[in-house]
Amino acid sequence: MSTRRATGGIPPWSMAVTAMLAVQLSNALSVSVIEQIGAAGTAWLRMCFGALFLWLIARPALRSLRRSELPALIGLGIVTGFMTTFFLAAVERIPLGTAVAIEFLGPLTVAGLMSKQRKALIWPALALIGVVLLTEPWHGRIDLPGVGFALAAGICWGLYNLLTQHVGDRFSGTSGLSLTIPIAALATLPLGLPQVLDGAATWWVFAAAAGIALITPVIAFGLEMLALRRMTHTAFGTLLSIEPAFGIIIGLLVLAQTPTLMQLLGVCLVITAGAAAQRGSARGEETTPVHVKSDQGKP
Repeated sequence: MSTRRATGGIPPWSMAVTAMLAVQLSNALSVSVIEQIGAAGTAWLRMCFGALFLWLIARPALRSLRRSELPALIGLGIVTGFMTTFFLAAVERIPLGTAVAIEFLGPLTVAGLMSKQRKALIWPALALIGVVLLTEPWHGRIDLPGVGFALAAGICWGLYNLLTQHVGDRFSGTSGLSLTIPIAALATLPLGLPQVLDGAATWWVFAAAAGIALITPVIAFGLEMLALRRMTHTAFGTLLSIEPAFGIIIGLLVLAQTPTLMQLLGVCLVITAGAAAQRGSARGEETTPVHVKSDQGKP
């Protein structure tokens, strides 16, 4: 079944927006699980349950994989696992909206470095000013480990965006995810399993992790990959720039994290920088992927 037929007439931008909201909702819901088994344990359980769900849905045919496809799949799996782990470690220490804004520096910097115009680096610099307003270091309460984890997640996010489009062009639907998420679970096992074993892993923790995994990575990452197959870099990147705002909104509604006026100004600067950075960065005319596999893994 083709991607267009599977998604019907659903606009790709709506899938991207839904995916962003789902990601931030799952991050907010993860806070209660983090309190029991830690950030790495929570990320690992999410990857494990996500891998299970995706295999049941997509049933990938491993024998049909080409050797040339393995590096991108492995790279995306590793990046996805550590992006989630680092980000949850940041959310454990700093507000969700602030963590998303700091993390956004990663893909924004990648976009600036890949641009043919050196002036494109102005936008990561503007976003950095916004992040300073968000963290308010003049109050003397900045959490350096939290900021560091968010920056590490941002590096992974930048690589994730590049690899997701690459993998998404070759695998349709959830078939690519069903191969990368198990790799993410294996990559983060050394960090996650010890925390799960040492923490208070009661039945509700596993149930919560399974429910969150259904939101992200299954639904959110699946929608992201579908959207990326039908959107230009410019369109997707511009939409992506509003994700820090979603982090603020979800943090307020779910975690009761109320931003200050200065922090709202900071997130506005980050969003402006993200949208402006996409100008002139179009992917080009969309074409049918060279090699696409069905959700059942058949060539």
